[in-house]
Formats: sequence, C-alpha cells, structure tokens
Amino acid sequence: MRRILLLDDEQNVLSALKRSFRSIAHQDLLRIDTYNAPEEALTHLQDTAYDFIVSDYHMPSMNGIEFLTLAKAIQPDAVRMMLSASAEFKTILGAINEAEAFRYIAKPWTQEELTDTYQAALQKRDQILEDRRLADELRVQRGQLSPQEEAMRRLEESEPGITKVKWGADGSVMLD
Repeated sequence: MRRILLLDDEQNVLSALKRSFRSIAHQDLLRIDTYNAPEEALTHLQDTAYDFIVSDYHMPSMNGIEFLTLAKAIQPDAVRMMLSASAEFKTILGAINEAEAFRYIAKPWTQEELTDTYQAALQKRDQILEDRRLADELRVQRGQLSPQEEAMRRLEESEPGITKVKWGADGSVMLD
C-alpha cells in the first residue's frame, strides 16, 4: 500500500488535493493522511512511513521548505514535493536545494500535471527502495551487514519504530 502525507493550512485545498490523488490512483492501494499543522504532521512522520510527502509553501507557523527539510531528516527516502501558488524562483530554488523536493506542484494544479507528477514520484520511490535493497544486499555479501540487520532495516522502513522497545523503570514494556 502506498502512503501519502498532505500538508496545507487550508482545509479546502487539502480536500481537493486528496480527491485528485484518489482519482489518479484508483487502481493502487493508497492511504492519504491530511494535516493542517506542520507540527502534527512531523509527529506522525516519527511513527508512520510515507512514500510521498506533499507540503504547501505558505503556512502560518512554518514554511514548506522548513517542513520538508525536517521531514527529510526523519524519512530521507520519502519523495518530497512542494505545493504553492507562488511562482517565485527563490521559493522553487529553496524547495529543491534545501529540502531536496522532487517536484514543485503549482496551485491551481491540473489533473494531467498531478497525474504525471504522481507517476514520476512512484517511479522515483520504487527506484530509491530498489537501490537501498541492492546496497543492503551487497553489504550482507561483504559482511558489513548481517542478515538480521538487513531484516530489521526492512521492518523499520515499512513500520518505523517497530524494532524499538520502550522499557519502564521496572523492566516492563511500555506501550503507547
């Protein structure tokens, strides 16, 4: 299943974007999580793995470049995209250079542009995961990574935090 995180401070934009992605990915299993606040989205990035992260640029508490830069630190393999009505070169350049955004989606978007962007993002994400798998395979062959460590990496990619246990003071396992 593919997962997308959408962040925009305007609920109507989030709803329209979610509908657009749903219509594009009608054959794919797709889960779309929407957030109005960057802080809430960052919290969810800590424990939910996403294939794609789409953020608006103009938001009250944090701009999209700042958000995507923090998201990159948490989930470096997620494909990041910037959404904005601004056509300022500085905004686009910042998104690419600082947050390593894969694409810039202009508001208002067309369904055709969004479809092309989604397809390109799918290919990019699959290539990232395949490259990581091959690199880990090579590390196992060279003895730099044990098969158990490789398996744990795969688990962490699909379910962040699954391999980490929180222990209580009395030695009990703490559940969230």
